[in-house]
Amino acid sequence: MDSLKQLCHGLIVSCQAQTSSPLRDSNMMAAMALAAEQAGAAGIRADGPDDIAAIRAVVKIPIIGIYKQELPGTDVYITPTLESARAVVTAGADLVALDATARPHPGNLTTTELIRSCQTELGVPVMADISILPEGIAAAEAGADLVATTLVGYTPYSRHLSPPDFELIRELVLAVATLVVVEGHISTPAEAHRALDLGAYAAVVGAAITQPDQITRRFVDSTRASRMVQENTDMSERRCSKEKKIDPQS
Repeated sequence: MDSLKQLCHGLIVSCQAQTSSPLRDSNMMAAMALAAEQAGAAGIRADGPDDIAAIRAVVKIPIIGIYKQELPGTDVYITPTLESARAVVTAGADLVALDATARPHPGNLTTTELIRSCQTELGVPVMADISILPEGIAAAEAGADLVATTLVGYTPYSRHLSPPDFELIRELVLAVATLVVVEGHISTPAEAHRALDLGAYAAVVGAAITQPDQITRRFVDSTRASRMVQENTDMSERRCSKEKKIDPQS
């Protein structure tokens, strides 16, 4: 089946872990991806040839491959070159996601050139990760198969929002004929549902599903806040009780 069709109105789970995480292991990422597939995920987003190869060995759903590389002279780090795209496709990715922001790419390669090279030389659909509306329009005009809101808040000129940028999703759906994917800052099923209702083709969710350290921290912060409220309430009640015991006529 066409990998793009498989993603239609589906959940794409981003299986990634930072180097400091206890989960930073390709076999762990493969286990996460398999669990996501068994739960009904339509696709997986994964970083680097090692993780992608491990995931490809255990899942049948489409893999969107990226290759995060920090290169000198550029802020672009998501699949910044054709060589990095080739590496993830060779590892088993069905699609390639790449930085399609207006920032300079390595070797003075334009976003349009990189998108078209991935499509023609590697034979895979391309997801263009953007941060603002003009970048999305430019990526669509360059022929990207998908435009994703991945880099909203990660460029100095984009909106920095905690929830997903629903306004940008609405603007993109109206401005381009290319399929729009919401990615970034989705923390609840309701937010993913809202993005699809606005016209997004699919939703990518990462930390809210695959990063137990962040999930645990949210619960810990909530329970600590509850405990502080309870402690303040108890203190107030004790103060009131003490005041009632004091006879003002004595």
